[in-house]
Amino acid sequence: MPYLSEDHEQFRRTVRDFAEKEIAPHAAQWDREHHFPVDVVQKMGALGLMGLTAPEEYGGAGEDGDFTSLCVAIEELGRVDQSIGITLEAGVGLGISPILSYGTEEQKQHWLPDLVSGRRLAAFGLTEPEVAGSDPTLMQSRARFEGDEIVVDAHKWFTSGANNAAFTTVFAETDPDAESRHRRFSAIIVPTDAEGYRLVRVVPTMGHVGGGHCEIRIDGARVPASNLLGKRGEGFLIAQKRLGPGRIFHCMRWLGQAQRAFDLMCERASTRYAHGSMLSEKGEIQRYVAESAAEIQGHRLMTLDAARRLDAGDDARVEIALIKFHGAEMLHNVIDRAIQVHGALGLTSDTPLERMYREARYGRVYDGPDEVHRMSVARRLLKDPSTAPWA
Repeated sequence: MPYLSEDHEQFRRTVRDFAEKEIAPHAAQWDREHHFPVDVVQKMGALGLMGLTAPEEYGGAGEDGDFTSLCVAIEELGRVDQSIGITLEAGVGLGISPILSYGTEEQKQHWLPDLVSGRRLAAFGLTEPEVAGSDPTLMQSRARFEGDEIVVDAHKWFTSGANNAAFTTVFAETDPDAESRHRRFSAIIVPTDAEGYRLVRVVPTMGHVGGGHCEIRIDGARVPASNLLGKRGEGFLIAQKRLGPGRIFHCMRWLGQAQRAFDLMCERASTRYAHGSMLSEKGEIQRYVAESAAEIQGHRLMTLDAARRLDAGDDARVEIALIKFHGAEMLHNVIDRAIQVHGALGLTSDTPLERMYREARYGRVYDGPDEVHRMSVARRLLKDPSTAPWA
């Protein structure tokens, strides 16, 4: 694939081989049974996937790993199963990266080796059912400092993976009188076995069932004050810092899914006969193939550009917002066309397309709905057209 080094291409082949052998044969069954394959996550850790951006001293890849390698891995895992792709995204983006960036050395030593190896997982408690998830400054969860402890009261949902996590990073208001509303919240590491931490349920959803989108309640849980992640009042900053890379991860995973749908569409069109010719010889089907190829390649270039800018130290806000809503639409379009080419077969679980279609609908909602990203892009460009990617 263009734009990647030979080392990255070799790594891609390694991850694809792993995904085809360890994940693809079982993904449909995991989806039906709502099963989370802990053993596969541990194999991902052994392969080095969880530690691609972590230093060697904590068991990571050190200089042998990078952000691009992580994106490649997420794309290849997402190609065969979105839930496993998300597990890698969350394991690194929500578990390892915040501790690497904001954790104390004690926190790093305590949590990172097990997270990097896949022996433990982490959850991220940001979204709340009572308020709009796209505006985290409305959070109602509260935490107070009492001596050398923090007392946490919180109600969260879509806390992905909390049913398999060793801890949840909980975002709660600690400084209600702070002048800036963005400085009122802190991030706190709350072990899932802490007294007062309760898993209410795994929320039934239309896709991504393997990892578990959980509702949790935390009632008066006491944790050491040393469980504060980062500084007091930095919760909003920590949450925002993970969103940029996280949205790129989503877009890479969507590319993997779109490519698989494209391959299935082409295979079906080339082997199905109807009304005097193969489907591949019909103009409308050829339009589906051409439009899908253009959308996939366009999204790939946009996503790689956003990743390059982020790697270079740019916040890439416009670029990341663009790929977030463009990628969600691209994914839906390609899978929808693939289902159409398959006809009635595409509506069954005899192919992965119906599961892929359910999971694709998530893309327009999580990590900021399409409407918010379009609005933010438009406002920035209207205020300063020179912030356009091509300017």
